[in-house]
Amino acid sequence: MRHRIAIVALLAVAALAFDAAFATRHGFFDLKVYYGAVNWWVHGDGELYDFIKPRSTYGFTYPPFAAVAMLPMAFVPWGVAIALASLMTIAATGLVVWWLVAEPDRRYKTALIMALLIAYEPMRETFLFGQVNMLLVALVAGDLFFGVGKNRKWAGLGIGLATAVKLTPGLFILYLLLTKRWRAAFVAMGTAAGATLATAAIAPDMAREFFTNALWDTDRIGSLAFISNQSLQGLVARLNPEDPSKLAWLVLALGVLVVWVLRSRRAFQAGDEAAGLAVTGVVTGLVSPVTWIHHLVWLIPSLILLVNAGLADRAQRWRHWGIAGVSYLILCSKLVWPFDNHFSSFWGYLGSNAYVFVTLVLLFATPIRSPHEVVAQLGVAERGPGGSPELANPVRP
Repeated sequence: MRHRIAIVALLAVAALAFDAAFATRHGFFDLKVYYGAVNWWVHGDGELYDFIKPRSTYGFTYPPFAAVAMLPMAFVPWGVAIALASLMTIAATGLVVWWLVAEPDRRYKTALIMALLIAYEPMRETFLFGQVNMLLVALVAGDLFFGVGKNRKWAGLGIGLATAVKLTPGLFILYLLLTKRWRAAFVAMGTAAGATLATAAIAPDMAREFFTNALWDTDRIGSLAFISNQSLQGLVARLNPEDPSKLAWLVLALGVLVVWVLRSRRAFQAGDEAAGLAVTGVVTGLVSPVTWIHHLVWLIPSLILLVNAGLADRAQRWRHWGIAGVSYLILCSKLVWPFDNHFSSFWGYLGSNAYVFVTLVLLFATPIRSPHEVVAQLGVAERGPGGSPELANPVRP
């Protein structure tokens, strides 16, 4: 036990030292935007979407329900808001990792992964910006893993709430429809719509401003070609920053969605909900018009499943671990940043889109277990739609 504690501690110290040397200090920039906008709105200074953070061009970009969810920030000091946001991010990350890691030695593996994630650029960016990403990942993962059996009536609730906070998790509603979980899909849609309409009833001007102006104002998020935009849209925009090809982006996005449909359906038919979560999370980063680096925390489930697969399959161990290890190292490295505004050459273009290419690799490489492997590890409670196994405890991959 002591040597395990020492290993985790050494990894955590090494990761923190790496961050101290290489991480960019963002000063909880995004959290300052949330905090300032919510206080601006609540304390009578003006409308939520009129707020612009001083000495910047950035304002509140999320749907109105997100502001309602963040209301407690209007009643606590700035330091308390930082502490609460940080603790919630750590707790949400710990839950997601715990749900995904495989037995045996679950506690030890969770601790190791949490230590490694300190150096993972999307994770440290989420933390240092004060972003909400991991809270949304936890909402979606908890919904998919626990919305079964006796809890079936609640399936879709977490996905709906996440979608009401930020539009990107809405792809998981399509995942529910794709896998013919009609009730869960309608619960998710109803939850997202209900939360949005309730907010509109409370603050109609705010809702009107978001859906008629703020949602379509791309100047609020900056240039699509900015190096932090590691989506397919960013990849296309860096070919021609002045006039990105919408057709090229559409063709690439449709191709990715076709692969997602095939792989996510295969995961569901095998009863591998963790793989469904991972593959859909990967695709959200690719097809979203804007995927800042901190959004790539959605790749964490895929990386964990690759590690699990390496532990379970000796024949493919080094393939799985090699992909996971190289992807992790690239996503810790800040590799794209030296190419900021220097992506006109061949090598500059490759380097500036490194995280997009990693995400594409994970789309194809995320392991999906066979129904036999799932049943052997977890047992089957009942048969799901179409005869696919429905697991008694699908949270353990």
